[in-house]
Amino acid sequence: MTDPELLAKRLAVIETCVHQLRALARPDTIAHDIRERRFVEHTLQIAIQAALDVASHVVSDRRLGEPRTNRELFDLLAHDAWITEALADSLRKMVWFRNVLVHGYDDVDLGVVRDVAANRLGDLLAFVTAVRERAS
Repeated sequence: MTDPELLAKRLAVIETCVHQLRALARPDTIAHDIRERRFVEHTLQIAIQAALDVASHVVSDRRLGEPRTNRELFDLLAHDAWITEALADSLRKMVWFRNVLVHGYDDVDLGVVRDVAANRLGDLLAFVTAVRERAS
């Protein structure tokens, strides 16, 4: 059974990170302010990881399939109508972005960091809303 307390905690982490980014982040300064860059990158990393944790828990608990990658978690959620395909696409891109931050698969593109912080936070909140609605 899906652990409602675990989901609530991880969804709250996403909301907190989004709130902090919206209230405190200055994405336009990350090119010349290392503290700002680290704050934005790390806070995005935490939020995206929380989304992955939620997705993994739901996929496992509901036995939606065996993802080969973290990105596939969102495919499985979309296939089972937990989230839309468009939201799954956005979240898959965020997972790639998180992997770049965490694992250094590629150089971090500051334009992408700014874009995610300025334009994609709503996708994280849409994920929170979708999971809460479906899990209740």
